[in-house]
Amino acid sequence: MTSFETIAIHAGQDADPTTGAVIPPIHVTSTYVQDGIGGLRGGYEYSRGGNPTRTALETQLAGIEGGAFGLSFASGLAAEDALLRTVLGPGDHVIIGNDVYGGTHRLIRRIHGGKGVEHSTVDTSDLDAVAAAIRPETKILWVETPSNPLMKLSDIAALVELGHSRGLLVVVDNTFASPALQRPLEFGADVVVHSTTKYLGGHSDVVGGALVLNDPELEEQVRFTQFAAGAVSSPFDAFLTSRGIKTLAVRMERHSSNAQAIAEHLVGHAAVARVLYPGLPTHPGHELAARQMSGFGGMISLDLAGGEAAARKFAESTELFSLAESLGGVESLVNYPSEMTHASVKGTPAEVSPSIVRLSVGLEAAADLIADIDGALASL
Repeated sequence: MTSFETIAIHAGQDADPTTGAVIPPIHVTSTYVQDGIGGLRGGYEYSRGGNPTRTALETQLAGIEGGAFGLSFASGLAAEDALLRTVLGPGDHVIIGNDVYGGTHRLIRRIHGGKGVEHSTVDTSDLDAVAAAIRPETKILWVETPSNPLMKLSDIAALVELGHSRGLLVVVDNTFASPALQRPLEFGADVVVHSTTKYLGGHSDVVGGALVLNDPELEEQVRFTQFAAGAVSSPFDAFLTSRGIKTLAVRMERHSSNAQAIAEHLVGHAAVARVLYPGLPTHPGHELAARQMSGFGGMISLDLAGGEAAARKFAESTELFSLAESLGGVESLVNYPSEMTHASVKGTPAEVSPSIVRLSVGLEAAADLIADIDGALASL
């Protein structure tokens, strides 16, 4: 298997050997009978340590990212936390982007920062700025591309070269692009992180997270942290995520084409100061996105000309775009980052302008979505 579409459907998804069921069964069990003390069947002992349904998903996750190891967690932040706990200690330093997901910023700043981990916030699309931020204590370079919510593009290969030259672990949050459009391990990244809640699950019905990596020593260490701390995905959540992954390729094509149509329609609109979408030739990261990604994705941010008042009213005026947190589902969502997903970063260098709204473009008819946006803009 070499093509993404085939891997997404078949990796880890062997038919049940007992019944021939095409879909692997959901193993709803907490523990496993042993054939004598220490005589484990397939290595399974207790479902915090391993479950066949989760194993199937982890095989699938590794396959779609082109990695050797996949680990499935109860949430994206649980995945991030396990990695950070494994790698960092008091006095260590992390470099993060200046518009990363608010929950990532909060986790690093308030949880790990409270235990002695330091961080610097920089524009990761600026290699000189990243290089200047590296200290002797720096252990991790955390990259999010496209970024949330300003849709900045960062050059993964260049950042990997810089980070590795200074002995850093380069981590890429691939949630916005998904492995259907971008595979950071192919550019040399050490670890890929996902909120599988988003595009991988794809139906707004499951919360989960994942790490994919190639280093066996790091994988063993992170898996121990996962086992010891216990933030694992349940069998049913693993099943839902696995089911979503099987249609990821075709969904991302429609997300991308719908977003492209909306972005092009909104360019030059009197109510919109800026359309932030890498599929537009005017986007500063357009050429990089065209090289680094196989599509431009389903996320758009709008900087409204009327400022905060206009952004708030727009977010509360759409009909097909439901006002809600999260992204990546089949239905379209509108988010007001300043008071929703990024409220926790107010007063920090990662603070989001109150004139920004973020659109997660779903799979509805593009013409209907455009009409909904036009109606909301007309009300401003």
